[in-house]
Amino acid sequence: MNSALLIIFAFLLFSLYLGIRAKKGKQMDLEQWTVGGRGFGAMIIFILMAGEIYTTFTFLGGSGWAYGKGGPTFYILCYGTLAYVISYWMLPAVWKYAKDHNLMSQSDFFVTKYKSPALGVLVSLVGVIALVPYLVLQLTGLGNIVSEASYGSVSPTLAIWIGVIVVTIYVMVSGIHGSAWTAVVKDSMILLLVLFMGIYLPYHYYGGFQSMFMAIDKAKPGFLALPSKGLSVSWFISTVLLTALGFYMWPHFFAAIYSAKSEKEFRKNAIFLPLYQLVLLFVFFVGFVAVLQVPGLKNGDLSLLRLSKIAFPTWFVGIIGSAGLLTAIVPGSMILMASATLIAKNIYKVFVPSTTDQQVAKMAKYLVPIIALVAVYFTLQGGKTIVTLLLMGYSLVTQLFPAFIFSLMKNNFVTKQGAFAGILVGVLTVSIVTASNITVGTIFPSLPQAVKDLNVGIIALVVNIVVMAIVSLATHGLNVNESNVQHAK
Repeated sequence: MNSALLIIFAFLLFSLYLGIRAKKGKQMDLEQWTVGGRGFGAMIIFILMAGEIYTTFTFLGGSGWAYGKGGPTFYILCYGTLAYVISYWMLPAVWKYAKDHNLMSQSDFFVTKYKSPALGVLVSLVGVIALVPYLVLQLTGLGNIVSEASYGSVSPTLAIWIGVIVVTIYVMVSGIHGSAWTAVVKDSMILLLVLFMGIYLPYHYYGGFQSMFMAIDKAKPGFLALPSKGLSVSWFISTVLLTALGFYMWPHFFAAIYSAKSEKEFRKNAIFLPLYQLVLLFVFFVGFVAVLQVPGLKNGDLSLLRLSKIAFPTWFVGIIGSAGLLTAIVPGSMILMASATLIAKNIYKVFVPSTTDQQVAKMAKYLVPIIALVAVYFTLQGGKTIVTLLLMGYSLVTQLFPAFIFSLMKNNFVTKQGAFAGILVGVLTVSIVTASNITVGTIFPSLPQAVKDLNVGIIALVVNIVVMAIVSLATHGLNVNESNVQHAK
């Protein structure tokens, strides 16, 4: 057993210890398990929110896209920054409404705003379906990280199973508290490692950043720019818009929002998080270094690890692998918890209304290993690159944004029927296009190239908004009548 593998397993056991110990002194009812009793301060909220930047998507996918795609990679830097600006006004409003109405899941928000349990079921289904590729992303990354960092001593499949078992145990025991404790270690390690590697490697191999980019441009002209077709300017803009709007639409983000002690935490975070986003540049730099130093990789997601094995001693590769392991475990735990809560509280309880809160809490915990097994199944089927998986999930959750943002307005013209129809049509559009592997260009080949390159998720979003508006206008009178009947009673 090499030193890298020993270090990785030591950190895995340490994360399990932290996750279990986080339960100490707390009665794990549904509120504590899901939203931490709404008692997290600014630092923990910052770590939970900022930690979502540094998942396996960033650690492997960001460097992998820099390695394989070049210029289009910078979309990753843009969308989070825009989302944080929006969050300054949006998240305090969500937190206050959630506290006033004792909400515990994303679906609770839609159910309460639109007074429609059926809409809550739809939102839950969309959330769970979108979270599956996001969880697959984390597990795929986990398998790659442990296998590569252990120099092949552990297969990706075995690594995935071990990681899933650890995450499942501490999620069932401690819920969001376990995620928060582990996130502190993860973010500290990632921040230091990414900064070190992103600065050291360009200087070690090229003598600086400018020299690195000049060498890449000479060897691969145009690689660092946006291409004229495919991942073009219109793709870049539409993808940044799609992902910025969908950034806070992930169900596990709502759990993090609800867990805050006060609304002030979000405004503090919004000030500093865009600066924290800049650290992503150093992940890209590692991928750019690998372009010429580790050429010919079929899977660009492995570029950071393959370069690390060449550049650093075995024990340091173990540290890198441990940090990468935590980038999968922390968001993976949040995803499992959010999915289980949605299914138990916002789907099962709707159809079995006699279910008590204690039964919902117990069911949510028992659903964690089931959801984990489903995710493992899809992970082992293989398939798409890490960034592609995330973009597919984003296309789905962003369909919730129109109904969500209109619900924050004082005079919301959107009816529950309009919200339901818009979300359903948007999700069906994304699903059909994804399953058929078609693009705007294949549907309408005569359109200008800029239109053909638009992210399909944006097209689905436009369809969503149009349908939502038409159905809302058509059913507005019906909802007024319902309201009058309720008042009369």
